[in-house]
Amino acid sequence: MDIDEFRRVLREVLSEELGVGRAEMGGRWEGGEIVLRPGKEGTAEKRIPLDVFFHKIVMLRDKLRVLEQKINGHEGLSDAEKVQLQAYITGCYGTLTTFNVLFARREDGFTGSGRDSD
Repeated sequence: MDIDEFRRVLREVLSEELGVGRAEMGGRWEGGEIVLRPGKEGTAEKRIPLDVFFHKIVMLRDKLRVLEQKINGHEGLSDAEKVQLQAYITGCYGTLTTFNVLFARREDGFTGSGRDSD
């Protein structure tokens, strides 16, 4: 196994273990953009390509997953503290379910506590 093959395998294992990975944006959103129109007259709107926005959402999701892993594996936190911190992370996931509509595969999106909403 050469170094490039080793790196590829290592990336796959780490991605799988940390719950970090590539997510695909739904086809209907490709080439789209988000337009933020201010309520104040005379101010310019902001346009953001959807693929850029989607990439940021995926990065946020992946960082929350890594944080979750670190909390669960932290030896200095009590079980009660872990549960409390996990509840905050679950709340963040729940808040972000609005963006699930952008994901090509439902399982790549966010799931909060209780029901899984879009």
